[in-house]
Amino acid sequence: MLSIFYQGPPPPCPAPFNLAAFVLRRTRETPDKCALSVLHPGRSDDWTYADLERAVRGTGTGLLRAGLAPGQIVLMRLGNTVEFPIAYLGAIAAGLVPVPTSSQLTAPETAKMIAELNPAAVLRDPGIACADHPLQIDIAALEAMRALPPCDWAMGDPERLAYVVFTSGTSGSQRAVAHAHRAIWARQMMVEGWYALTPKDRLCHAGAFNWTYTLGTGLMDPWAIGATALIPAPGSDIATLPELLRKHRATLFAAAPGVYRRMLRDRDALALPDLRHGFSAGEKLSQDLHRRWEEMTGTGLHEAFGMSECSTFISSSPAHPARGTALGQPQQGRRVAILGEDGQPVPQGEPGVIAVHRGDPGLMLGYLNAPEEMAARMRGDWFLTGDQGAMAVDGQITYLGRADDMMNAGGYRVSPLEVESALSTHPGIDQVGAAEVEIKRDTTIIVAFYTGPKELDEAGLHAYVGGTLARYKQPRAFVHLDALPSGANGKLLRRALPAYFPDRSPDPA
Repeated sequence: MLSIFYQGPPPPCPAPFNLAAFVLRRTRETPDKCALSVLHPGRSDDWTYADLERAVRGTGTGLLRAGLAPGQIVLMRLGNTVEFPIAYLGAIAAGLVPVPTSSQLTAPETAKMIAELNPAAVLRDPGIACADHPLQIDIAALEAMRALPPCDWAMGDPERLAYVVFTSGTSGSQRAVAHAHRAIWARQMMVEGWYALTPKDRLCHAGAFNWTYTLGTGLMDPWAIGATALIPAPGSDIATLPELLRKHRATLFAAAPGVYRRMLRDRDALALPDLRHGFSAGEKLSQDLHRRWEEMTGTGLHEAFGMSECSTFISSSPAHPARGTALGQPQQGRRVAILGEDGQPVPQGEPGVIAVHRGDPGLMLGYLNAPEEMAARMRGDWFLTGDQGAMAVDGQITYLGRADDMMNAGGYRVSPLEVESALSTHPGIDQVGAAEVEIKRDTTIIVAFYTGPKELDEAGLHAYVGGTLARYKQPRAFVHLDALPSGANGKLLRRALPAYFPDRSPDPA
């Protein structure tokens, strides 16, 4: 049997359609129900569904009154506050195309984005770095928009552009991933295939408001089904999360593996009486961490695999738990295959590239301004993820690692080429290579290996990259070598670099 999983198509997306209208579709049924609680140690800031829709549609009106027109792009430079999801959905409600970005990006990094996107406006917190743009709408203006009359939902073709997110493409440079309005419709496949989410649930996500993992799993998905989203207040200490989960009676919990790791540190048990199970995504979940969570909480922990180009499409769930080291299986309605070098599905059990069918409603429209890269990642009707896997006879897929050299920094994919480019201009560096290094079990960091006349001051190197790379992209350690490992053709062997890392334990924070 070949490595193809398909159990029939999902229901077609209705038309006309609007992503934000779909997310807030439960408002009419339950206007007074709590849609969002921002959790503080002694209190919570609560938003009903009616409050939320009023703020979103008022923001849509305000953006249109600012001179923006449907179809135009707006770059989001907002921090970890509730303004982020409100502005995001408000833009989409009015037919604009928001581009959420990490608040950690530097001004030079945003300058490249502005040059590529040519946004009509920047929605900005003045405390967040951003290159110059003639129309910047600040937090105060966005907050004032909430009181404006509601905008009409901008309904239309579900295939039209809804939002853009940045990720590193196969070339190693950042690519703008263009998604259609139908992307939110496709996320319904996660409701059973990963979450087992119901309207009665209180789903707590440990991430920041301005992380796309939080935006989707922590906010939009529970809202679309009529559940309550719980988000810890900005600056919350991970050590306080168990108490917040207990106090606010969270039934579901979502986080990246690093959060689970720190929650379990120095604990023998974790009492969460209302919790049904947890979710993990952003990076590979280790068996040891998975086992410890289940032993200490008595609840399941379900992992999902995906990418910016298609969100999560392989997962375990309460109905279909993962076996052993497997990720889980493709969600109902997904068509997934494991392809060989010839672009054809390999026999079950054999390794190959994980691929998603072009008909998946969650698959991106393409890379904005880079159609050639989208074409390069297609093999017939299959989109190549660039990740290796193997499919068992029951459809469960074991993850075998990235097919390229992409690094993972706390759930963010980071290109080694971008890190190397930032360091290559240093006057004391002749050659540089970046790699992800495991410094202890379940903990990896980005390390820069370099050659040059002498070993350089590490504090100076940290300062050198600080102005050009976002914090999560910056190397946590620097290693001076006489020569970098290379192949017969002189090409850098990045995968050989971790073996040159000395036996030390830098701070991974």
